[in-house]
Amino acid sequence: MSADTPHVLVVDDEADLRELLVITLGRMKLKATAAESLGAAKAALGEHTFDLCLTDMNLGDGTGLELLQFISRHCPDMPTAVITAYGSMETATDAMKFGAYDFIAKPVALDRLRQLIEDGLGISEVEDHHEEEDNLIGEAPSMRALKAQVRKLAHSQAPIYISGESGSGKERIARLIHNLGPRREKPFVAVNCGAIPSELMESEFFGHRKGAFTGAVEDRKGLFREADGGTLFLDEVADLPLHMQVKLLRAIQEKSVRPVGEAREFQVNLRILCATHKDLTNEMAEGRFRQDLFYRLNVIEAHVPPLRERQEDIPALVDHILQRLSQAWDTSAPKVSGQAMKALCDYPFPGNVRELENTLERAMTLCNGMVIEAESLHLQSPSSPAPAKIADGINQDLPKRAADQPLEDFLQDIERQEILKALDATHWNRTAAAKKLGMTFRSLRYRLKKLELDRDDGSE
Repeated sequence: MSADTPHVLVVDDEADLRELLVITLGRMKLKATAAESLGAAKAALGEHTFDLCLTDMNLGDGTGLELLQFISRHCPDMPTAVITAYGSMETATDAMKFGAYDFIAKPVALDRLRQLIEDGLGISEVEDHHEEEDNLIGEAPSMRALKAQVRKLAHSQAPIYISGESGSGKERIARLIHNLGPRREKPFVAVNCGAIPSELMESEFFGHRKGAFTGAVEDRKGLFREADGGTLFLDEVADLPLHMQVKLLRAIQEKSVRPVGEAREFQVNLRILCATHKDLTNEMAEGRFRQDLFYRLNVIEAHVPPLRERQEDIPALVDHILQRLSQAWDTSAPKVSGQAMKALCDYPFPGNVRELENTLERAMTLCNGMVIEAESLHLQSPSSPAPAKIADGINQDLPKRAADQPLEDFLQDIERQEILKALDATHWNRTAAAKKLGMTFRSLRYRLKKLELDRDDGSE
């Protein structure tokens, strides 16, 4: 083998499994070194440089977790995967928290083993893409810590739970983890779990065969298979109903899915990232979120701080957002007056970065000339209730009934603004807006037509 051939360290106290791993690596044209104990593994790591390590959890004179700790201190850039006894999910979860990028359960399936090895070598070969990190604006201590954590998490295959308030940028963190990792050339599929009707969830996630149910006019792959090889991001995962949580857990553990109406299963190789603005620990305690799914998804948590906790980043964020908006509008970026910038830095932004973006987009529309003044921001005082957001980002108060206005017209005005508020909050996803308003999709569609708000933009 050439000097450029990847070198893999195999650590297992069972001679048969150790030999199987070495043979498999040889057939993949890879160089392998075997160690039968923790001590032998440490000695090998001191003598050679490896591109990948495969270790059992039981090493006779120690454990795989001890080896992971040793590797994190002495070979932090080397990907490590663990081999665990079947069903020992707690041990596998601990291993991933200690730095393992993935695990495989005994008895070892050769196709799964080959995929595990290819994933690991892909991690060791991945390049740093610092330009991706430039999209994560902020130098506050909490943001510097988050950036460092993202760089580390990108080189793992562990499921990540991204916590944070609405509008804080959780999906951006998920995309950054994907783009900095070995799956960056594969699909990144994001889904809002709260926007999918309960009766369609299984089909959306796992796919269906043509004719499996009324309306299934063609085969559908489903989100899991669409993300195969890449990353599946489950946004607002706390909104999943319990029956779907059971099926999601099985798909994650078995790494396979069965489309509705299909007799066979399909293997999938993807990474799961999830997020929600809700407290999953509280949801689990209240019985709305399964404990076993919680521990499977929450291997590692990445917390996105709210904007009010990093207000020193607001000037840099303002400049970045205005530059991006000006490019989209094909115009020059306006300046922000000192008084306007002070108002932005003093404002708590309950809607976080998303609210800042909406505020600046509105200010660019309303400002006179090329300077944004404080009055163009239309910020509310902290004690004032936030105005209702409606279409096109314009904030207006609910209407007041004029003396000569018919009551029916007045009520329609209120209904119109409440519907627009829900549509704006869900980015004109009518299914999600209907759920938010507590009505059926058909009822919302009727009201949109009645109020002349319907628009044929393809959104559902």
